[in-house]
Amino acid sequence: MDAYDVIIIGTGAGGGTLARYLAPSGKRILLLERGDWLPREPENWDTAQVFVDNRYISKDTWYDKHGNGFQPQVHYYVGGATKLYGAALYRLRREDFGQLQHHDGMSPAWPVSYEEMEPYYTMAEQLYEVHGNRGEDPTEPPASGPYPFPALHHEPRIQQLSDDLAAAGYRPFHAPVGVRLNEQNMPYSICVRCQHCDGFPCPLHAKSDAETLAVRPALQAPNVTLLTHAHAVRLETNLAGTAVTQVVVDHEGHEERYAADIVVVSAGAANSAKLLLMSASDLHPHGLANSSDQVGRNYMFHLSQAVLALSREPNETRFQKTLGLNDFYFRGPGFDYPMGNIQMIGKSEPDMYRGEKPLATKLAPTWALADVARHAVDFWLSTEDLPKADNRITVSRDGHIVLDYSPSNPTAAKRLYHQLKSMLGSMRLHEDHLIHRFAYMKTDIPIAGVAHQAGTCRFGNDPATSVLDAHCKAHELDNLYVVDTSFFPSIGAVNPALTAMANALRVGEHLAGRLGVSYAAPAATPGASR
Repeated sequence: MDAYDVIIIGTGAGGGTLARYLAPSGKRILLLERGDWLPREPENWDTAQVFVDNRYISKDTWYDKHGNGFQPQVHYYVGGATKLYGAALYRLRREDFGQLQHHDGMSPAWPVSYEEMEPYYTMAEQLYEVHGNRGEDPTEPPASGPYPFPALHHEPRIQQLSDDLAAAGYRPFHAPVGVRLNEQNMPYSICVRCQHCDGFPCPLHAKSDAETLAVRPALQAPNVTLLTHAHAVRLETNLAGTAVTQVVVDHEGHEERYAADIVVVSAGAANSAKLLLMSASDLHPHGLANSSDQVGRNYMFHLSQAVLALSREPNETRFQKTLGLNDFYFRGPGFDYPMGNIQMIGKSEPDMYRGEKPLATKLAPTWALADVARHAVDFWLSTEDLPKADNRITVSRDGHIVLDYSPSNPTAAKRLYHQLKSMLGSMRLHEDHLIHRFAYMKTDIPIAGVAHQAGTCRFGNDPATSVLDAHCKAHELDNLYVVDTSFFPSIGAVNPALTAMANALRVGEHLAGRLGVSYAAPAATPGASR
């Protein structure tokens, strides 16, 4: 059985970033990835392949609380969910780290403050080459430095949208985006700012994803090993049940076992919870690290709405994700509770409509759908999903994930939708058209849109109400950590990726101290092409 200093299960925003941080330590590090390298192929930018045929979506079947099967929007590749994310890299607001009252419930406080997390946010923005402008967003928390790169400029129709919002008294801002631009005068910066970013893989390696900017640089160190097609299925402990001694892996159909002084789980909120639950033993009868009965509970994934408005004039924008609006993040007109974030998403295309509404569009001529796409302006509305103990991940007898979920904050989500609808006229958009879209959910079963899943192994100071301590170590085990978004006690209303990256760097610093090494944090490094 091979032994390592650190085993990291999962290579996404949490696990990949942690590997990048620890790579210079010289310690033996094993990365376990359930999937493979995502192939660079023409289909990467084929809308029908990506959004209709779900080419890059796992074939997994999960089940809802009624026993109905669905295909979740999960991606098992080196880089995890970041391979197809939109690279919108927001910080949580300072207030998100404290207790917040919502219309439909309470968002709990974190065991760490924004001020404690801030240095790691800055490091993560540098590592993932984030573009943005400080001071434009009225809810922006304090930062110790500027963004590493200036904000992406708006294309003409989005600039007009920004100007119209500002004229109406709102405060639009340039969204923080992680892309690698050729205008940086760097030979590896090759983003062409096309419409194939949000929800697509990038064959140019121009998206700031965990494969490109974390895993590949980490693998340049001789002490880091990556094993693909390696599905961790169980963790085993010592006789006292106080430390993980073996990671049991299904590697291409064969059982293999690996040992390490430190084991880090970063398989995604649902799969990390599943792994701990599947690791039940006589000493841990309800699952590993689960004497509190909190593993799998408090599942959150944002109350997200992808909507399309029709512009009175053509929208020829290619890269649409440059604008955000947080005026309603904490309250709105006549509604003294948080509503959420509004941002742009990738430009919609005719094949997306056919995938979303096959019956309604079956007889529609291609030119008609193309005309809709030409005038479409696409928004993403995100409202905080509140943690509820009964919203949870469990595992069926045959090993399938079961997701029991009910919306926790629907009033705020509805108010945000109607707020945007009320603003359409001021943005030169048809006031009677705000159309729900399902392409970004991959299906019209709401719980299948799990891209922002979080909360199933929350961290906290009280072992009775949390799974992990403030360093993301399991309360009950000496060497088990969780660094994906499972640790979130609340999710805020902005994309969670940057927070997962920042926290991985924070935990990485802690682990480096535990391993007896000290060195400077990794700087942004060109990702090697495969």
